[in-house]
Amino acid sequence: MRELNYTKAYLNKLSNPALIRSFYFCFFLILVVSQLSSCSREPEIKSPNTITVGLGADAKRLLPMLATDSASADISGRIFNGLTKYDKNLNITGELAESWEISQDGLTLIFNLRKNVKWHDGADFTADDVIFTYEAVTDPKTPTPYSSNYGPVKKVEKLGDHKIRVTYNEAFAAALESWGMGIIPKHILHGKDLRSADIYRSPIGTGPYKLKEWVTGQRIVLEAFDRYYEGKPGIDRYVARIIPDQTTNFLELKFGGIDFMGLTPPQYKLQSDTDFFKKYFQKFRYPSFGYTYMGYNMLSPLFSDKRVRQAFSHLIKKEEIIHGVLLGYGSPATGPFPPESWAYNKSVKDSSYNPELAFRLLSEAGWLKGSDGVLRKEREKFSFTVLINQGNDARMKTAQIIKEQLQKAGIEMNIKVLEWQAMLHDFIDKKKFEAVIMGWALSRDPDLYDIWHSSKTKEGEFNFISYSNPEVDRLLIEGRQTFDREKRRRVYNRIHEILAEDQPYTFLFVPDALPVLHKRFKGVEKAPIGIWHDFIRWSVPNDKKIWYSDKP
Repeated sequence: MRELNYTKAYLNKLSNPALIRSFYFCFFLILVVSQLSSCSREPEIKSPNTITVGLGADAKRLLPMLATDSASADISGRIFNGLTKYDKNLNITGELAESWEISQDGLTLIFNLRKNVKWHDGADFTADDVIFTYEAVTDPKTPTPYSSNYGPVKKVEKLGDHKIRVTYNEAFAAALESWGMGIIPKHILHGKDLRSADIYRSPIGTGPYKLKEWVTGQRIVLEAFDRYYEGKPGIDRYVARIIPDQTTNFLELKFGGIDFMGLTPPQYKLQSDTDFFKKYFQKFRYPSFGYTYMGYNMLSPLFSDKRVRQAFSHLIKKEEIIHGVLLGYGSPATGPFPPESWAYNKSVKDSSYNPELAFRLLSEAGWLKGSDGVLRKEREKFSFTVLINQGNDARMKTAQIIKEQLQKAGIEMNIKVLEWQAMLHDFIDKKKFEAVIMGWALSRDPDLYDIWHSSKTKEGEFNFISYSNPEVDRLLIEGRQTFDREKRRRVYNRIHEILAEDQPYTFLFVPDALPVLHKRFKGVEKAPIGIWHDFIRWSVPNDKKIWYSDKP
């Protein structure tokens, strides 16, 4: 009953009767499903030593330098290895690189590569593969947003079959992290067009899992690589099922169709605190290293004026979104770094809800409210469309709340829902949009060059809103060239301030990660980086394998 009273108190703050009815209806459905879940039969696990996850969208390209969406990155990250990676405590450690040496001036980096690494086809991994990968990712013909990670590189030289030297034109603070890019095989891909579907749909890596099957729009099946250099993974198969709808995902979880998913806040708060879930699943909660935002196309006349974007930041009540959508499982975002980042600027305050200030800014930009309450500029009403991806309930609800808030200010916001890959490649990459609601899962290093530098606006690159600020450009380069963390902190703190002022995004919220996993998997450890850092060491005890496999 506490949840119902809380919801009533929240709804009393809203003014739209239709929204209230919709909210009560959704809440009623949640309660019904919650009651059903309390008496659900146990999940039917047909393959106990397989982990099955639900993906909201299919992967697109399974090559590391082409994996620009989360699904592709997740799958390719299990097929390929980089030279480096982050450990559970967010420290950079070796992966395909056994060790390294950095010169005093930071301009030379020597990698000593592992000698016992095999590609999935049995060939040996060597320095030639690293050099080939570098040449591929920096080739102008390769449509990748990651080439700037190697922009400061002067040359890469082979010092032996398992040793390379990287020479930089200038110091590059994110050098070690940049070599976390997955390495691709020269003996297979040399002379091939990496843009070909035959290539990126048939990946051969050195990683713990190899591709077994990819049925477009349905599933991707990975199989444990028995010659993996760290030993064969404890879990035999990793299956990703393409299930765009979160409610369907949740039902699949209950009945054994999937073993892992990130819960929505209503699912976490209202549906997973039952005896059934406590018996069969383990829940986790930790801040995600990223944020959700509403981004504006700087090429659109509606949003090219900074005052309009600033006005939006004073018309959108973030707390209403955080309580209404996340049920409190998150915090307001003030800029491009989450609070867990060492680059986060604590002095940047969140934009307060202030309609009076917003209307003053809009008026200065030429937008005036008429007697009918509609905002117009030279008889043209303020109307725009925001894109969101299909199957993301949190973004849909966020868009609906923002629509209501802006409507009160005389602004018409339309919502267009698109399939993820179509939205990404047919609209965003081609800049055929006015606004989007999306999220960034960020690197632990605060280098944001690829997202915010004005040179990174080409098709397929990450500055798709076409943001440009000379001071930010300069600071992004300075941050890359500075090794001293305190000096870098000052650089990124200033970038945080500028972006909070320019408002190219309305930085909405930092959500909590709310994953749930079947209890048969052992060896799972929550750490600062999350729970997947030691996945190859997860296991299913033999008694569980027998117990489940004996079920009809």
